[in-house]
Amino acid sequence: MSSTTTHDLGGGFRHEALLYADDAEFIAGTTPFIRAGLVHGEAVLVTLCPDKIDLLSDALGANADAVCFTDMEQVGRNPGRIISTWASFLDEHTQAGCKVRAIGEPVWQGRSAAELTECQRHEMLLNLAFADSPAWSLLCPYDTANLAPETIAEARRSHPYLVEGGEARASDPYRETEGEPAPFAGKLPAPGGPPEEYAVSLADLHEIRSVVAAHALAAGIDTTRAADLVLAVTEIATNTLRHADGEGKVRVWRENGSLLCEVVDRGRISDPLTGRLPPAPERLDGRGLWIANQLCDLVQIRSSEAENVVRVHMSVAA
Repeated sequence: MSSTTTHDLGGGFRHEALLYADDAEFIAGTTPFIRAGLVHGEAVLVTLCPDKIDLLSDALGANADAVCFTDMEQVGRNPGRIISTWASFLDEHTQAGCKVRAIGEPVWQGRSAAELTECQRHEMLLNLAFADSPAWSLLCPYDTANLAPETIAEARRSHPYLVEGGEARASDPYRETEGEPAPFAGKLPAPGGPPEEYAVSLADLHEIRSVVAAHALAAGIDTTRAADLVLAVTEIATNTLRHADGEGKVRVWRENGSLLCEVVDRGRISDPLTGRLPPAPERLDGRGLWIANQLCDLVQIRSSEAENVVRVHMSVAA
């Protein structure tokens, strides 16, 4: 497979899904993409799980030294953090007059159902986040041998371009859904067990902090991560006080090895990129969801005329 002629950075953001069935196809689809960037003096960022980083580094040989590698299990454990990673790298290098290309694999075997859902929303949001950006190219590998068919189908819908069988082409399923995303549509699954529930009010914030901390420590979450969770929930509850007439509730429960906390109110979140990019320094608001994304293992938002729900996950295991 040769992709050196299919990743033209001539204009705008090119977002491609690389569909591969084994290591050989993965290497054949990624190494020409990287080498083409290096030949043209572009900055290259590769964000993969550690085993794929080792595989690709070995294949690149000496060229690997010119590539910036980061661990997707750290950067993208919460998919809500990935867009800011790309944006920061793009800003840094385009300001220096350098073009950019990147590889990122946010979906891998073993992701939970909730994580997969948010990864898929993240992939669609990329097209919005970089719609007006300087020209750059992002290649997203998908393992067709180990991921479910519905996951691959979602990749076809969220990427304007596909690389498959050695050929790059426009994705017809993407064109059919162009004009989306609606990242806050739908409902989250009901809690796996009866949650504890607390009212949100200015007087209750201290109690909310205390009960979230108690739940976190009782679950075995270490003190640093417990403090992170308390801060995230407090920031989201404070948003309820500021933007939803102070009427809301906090629910806390354990499920599938994680402690989950959600804040429910009658507010409405309209900006689809809320919490995914750092707020401008001059802004006094808009920091709560950004903080939550930085601190928690997963953040899920669903917002409608009926209710606004922000659910955060913190794994019991560090």
